[in-house]
Amino acid sequence: MKTSLTAALLCASSAAFPVPCHADQDAGRLLNGVYHCEVYALGMFIHLGDIAIEGDSYRGPYRFGPPPEPHKYELSPEGEITWLGPLGGFTSGGNSIDVTQVTSNTGKAAAFDIIMREASGNYSAATCDRR
Repeated sequence: MKTSLTAALLCASSAAFPVPCHADQDAGRLLNGVYHCEVYALGMFIHLGDIAIEGDSYRGPYRFGPPPEPHKYELSPEGEITWLGPLGGFTSGGNSIDVTQVTSNTGKAAAFDIIMREASGNYSAATCDRR
């Protein structure tokens, strides 16, 4: 319930943008490809790593070398992603994923936002765009 509410607030807060806040309901999965994840902090964009999506599996995030072993994910009709395995620094060191929301999932663009709760209790957001 908490993540659904957070996803609804995330969608509502981005209503001014021309990007749909839902997933491709027919496919039930993200578009295949490598998603480049960044966070805006200290006045600049910081690369957090790439997440490779293939079918209903993901690898990453990773920055150097080959991607880690694949794990499954689920995509709800509302565009909320549930990661069924670890997600690098997003889910280690006391950090956890609050919600991951698809912001675009079309042939021209694919992206999602990851809202992470840090060990300190603060929240941060990263945007991942397909390259």
